[in-house]
Amino acid sequence: MPFIPHTHADKDSMLETLGIASTEELFDEIPKNIQCDGLPDVPDGISEMSMLRHMAERAHNDTTGICFLGAGCYDHYIPAAVWDIASRGEFLTAYTPYQAEASQGTLQLVYEFQTMLASLTAMDVANASVYDGASALAEAILMAVRVNRKSKSRRVLVPASTHPFYLATVKSIVTHQGIDVEIVPSVDGVTPISDIDLDEAVAVVLQQPNFFGVLEDADSLTTKAHEAGALMIGVVNPMTLALLKPPGDWGDTGADIVCGDGQPLGIPMASGGPSFGFLCTRMAHVRQLPGRIAGRTQDKDGNDGFVLTLQAREQHIRRAKATSNICTNQGLLVTAATIYMTLLGPQGLVEVASACVRNTHLLVDRLTSHPNVTKHFNTPFFHECVLDFGEPADKLQQKFLKHGILGGHPLTGLIEKGEQSMLVCATEARSEQDIERYYEALENG
Repeated sequence: MPFIPHTHADKDSMLETLGIASTEELFDEIPKNIQCDGLPDVPDGISEMSMLRHMAERAHNDTTGICFLGAGCYDHYIPAAVWDIASRGEFLTAYTPYQAEASQGTLQLVYEFQTMLASLTAMDVANASVYDGASALAEAILMAVRVNRKSKSRRVLVPASTHPFYLATVKSIVTHQGIDVEIVPSVDGVTPISDIDLDEAVAVVLQQPNFFGVLEDADSLTTKAHEAGALMIGVVNPMTLALLKPPGDWGDTGADIVCGDGQPLGIPMASGGPSFGFLCTRMAHVRQLPGRIAGRTQDKDGNDGFVLTLQAREQHIRRAKATSNICTNQGLLVTAATIYMTLLGPQGLVEVASACVRNTHLLVDRLTSHPNVTKHFNTPFFHECVLDFGEPADKLQQKFLKHGILGGHPLTGLIEKGEQSMLVCATEARSEQDIERYYEALENG
């Protein structure tokens, strides 16, 4: 059965009832100059059999062997129980929990997720997730502009060391809303805090660790931003927060808004997606937080229950006044992340993050023992590092693939002389034997 099972007769009957001649007349309020006249670049549909064959070929191309790739998507070990539980029908098919009396399980899970993310980031409140880390940053910037109304400008400072995909997404979303995104150049992979001009800035963004794996001076920048009257937006990898100072404790008063991507928390790499984003803030700003918030309450008999306590985003309620219309909730992935964090617990997260740091430093030490390989930046790093290999990174990556190794993320165009550089990463899933195999592939060519 088609997804929309209306016959031509059904459509004609509805149009007659509405008193219009065509479906297009339903959209006559949209100006003609912004309407799209067809989709010429979208090919015709194909049969189900052809589609399955095509996707099988694509899946075969994704078989890469041992993974040393990071750059925002990480090959962590995921306990089998995570997706065994998340794939249960009551989770797999769950949707928006509008009817609290029928959605207690979903609402409780969302509540637990929010509690865990708020604890990890040391913030007061977290929402029920957003689409991904990149759109979460765009939402955070829009939120900061709404919160910091006393600022005379709409100038937001974003370091060049921020993930390039996040930068592209931010520019696509917020610059069309009159927000001036100013890129702050990096020096040796680090944001030069003493040189930043914060005059009339509404907000400052800082990714910690940044895209290059380098550790930034988050404390100093947070304090400086607040002294200048700007809000501080932290972009974080939740796994690293098991070891690093949480953004809620940065500087004297902590970050104001925190966002990031939850892929490290039990979500497979899956060819780059899907994942989920998260967004946290201070209680003082909660009314400007897009998305939904689940809360715990008590019924008349004193029994605990869970409800949706805030839906600041909903178009069906607020329409043009909605705080967002893009912050889709990734419920199934949030379910998996909540199960993952529950299984590991605080100590388990510490052990995973520690293993990531240890393995990446072992990897960097081993690879830089090769005469052609050097570290690109002379700065502390967490569990990713930029290495210069002395030869074109794109070709080198293809050589590694022949050995069954995904060697890293080429940085052509992202840093000076980046055509010979790769961002490498070793999670807890990598062994010393994997690292030695990488070195042998490098040495033997």
